[in-house]
Amino acid sequence: MHWPTRLPLAVLGGVALWLAFPSHDIWPLAIVGTALLALSTAGSSVRTGLLAGLLLGLTWYTPMFVWASTYAGVMPWLAMSLASALYPAALGGLLAVLQRAGTVRPVVGAAAWVLMEYARSVTPFGGFPWARLGFSQADSPTLGAVSLLSVAGLGFLVALAGGLIALTVQHLAPGQERRTVRAGLLTLLALALTLAPAALPRPTEGDPLQVAAVQGDLPADFTRTLSAARGTMLERYTTMTEQLARDVAAGDAPAPDLVLWPEGASDLDPLDPATGPEAVAEMMTGVEALGVPVVLGATSYGTGEAPRNMVLELQPGQGVDDTYQKIYLAPFGERMPLRPVMRHLSDWVDRIPDWEAGTEPGVLDVALPDGRDVRLGLGICFEVVVDPAMRDVVTGGAELLVVPTSNAWFGEGDEAAQHIATSRVRAVEYGRSVAHVSNVGISGLITPDGVAHGRTGLFTQALLERELPLRSEQTLAVRTGPWVVPAAALLVLLGLLTSRRRPAR
Repeated sequence: MHWPTRLPLAVLGGVALWLAFPSHDIWPLAIVGTALLALSTAGSSVRTGLLAGLLLGLTWYTPMFVWASTYAGVMPWLAMSLASALYPAALGGLLAVLQRAGTVRPVVGAAAWVLMEYARSVTPFGGFPWARLGFSQADSPTLGAVSLLSVAGLGFLVALAGGLIALTVQHLAPGQERRTVRAGLLTLLALALTLAPAALPRPTEGDPLQVAAVQGDLPADFTRTLSAARGTMLERYTTMTEQLARDVAAGDAPAPDLVLWPEGASDLDPLDPATGPEAVAEMMTGVEALGVPVVLGATSYGTGEAPRNMVLELQPGQGVDDTYQKIYLAPFGERMPLRPVMRHLSDWVDRIPDWEAGTEPGVLDVALPDGRDVRLGLGICFEVVVDPAMRDVVTGGAELLVVPTSNAWFGEGDEAAQHIATSRVRAVEYGRSVAHVSNVGISGLITPDGVAHGRTGLFTQALLERELPLRSEQTLAVRTGPWVVPAAALLVLLGLLTSRRRPAR
């Protein structure tokens, strides 16, 4: 196979991977995309492999990340897409070395995918682990395997199935008639990897917790100007919570055990020494009206000079009881690496300050009106895609995962759909309910089987109410997750040691 054939295969692979994710949700195309990269790099030169991987990355990430241009503009979006595409480019070069004999190697190829996704997750500037293979599988029967192998292991299975399909195609090529039976067996194995995990149990039993999640939406002109009179958002959430209290009193709504507001629900600083008491007093009107704790997101400077992305727990008759400060800050969103360089790409650069990171995992113990305590595991916004952030709260005893987010920066694009799909995967990975609460949508109350209940639309006001089961049993993924990447590195090393050049068929 010559490069004029290889490169179009890689482009088609990138398109397939893009379509595998929300809002397209054609999850089998993730397998097709990995298969096409395996075929385009088997027996190629390293240079061709690098180019094939780059083209796959560009045709995958550029349309997938178009939401990044909503306010920041075209140049930051293209820069983000290009930087992300460098990782599949490196993967393509690595696959060319591993498959230099011309035969697809499904196992080591899948391990190479794991290493590529890990590298994207931690570099540069802390990484951006969005759009990993496992996050495309929220509606796939393969999703069940995530509770055994973690998101990284689920990505391995997707790439392995793709490698098996690619090897099947090679066995069915002209001149390979004697390998037809082997091709059939490989196809069956790929189907088994994809479908068999559907039989794995997804327990949903647990002590019920009645949750009310409030999606307040934004003023009509907020999405265009990103500005509004201070206190506008807090007034919305307080008003909606007070209305819920009236509905409960009238018997028109079930009494919640816990109320959740999203990231940025308060646009007044609750911890400011001068104005904080007034802001908290306004928040407490809804808390006292219902008589249950409210957990909400807010930006606070406190007594410092840098903003902090925080979650506060408010208790009736008490006020602020506990807080969590976001640890994993989004590069170029909550901190600005290479600020002098970035100024040439967008005028928005200096509107983004360097936020102050927290240090303690997001675990909050919340006292309920009936005398119970519930331990919440918090992942603010993009923290839900960060493996250590979610694993730490689960190992810290979290019984319910809460993902407060805004998504207001990304307009009508697919980011919100991609975001809640990630929370659905996390629900199955850790066997936990997930309350995914957005300021503008998409919100949903997710049970441990990965089903999102009461899923809302974008830029609408909504109130979600549902019993969610509390669970404390840990899935196998908690223990296997940290070992997937080292195991993949060992497989790739062995693959490099055993690879040798043969005439390509």
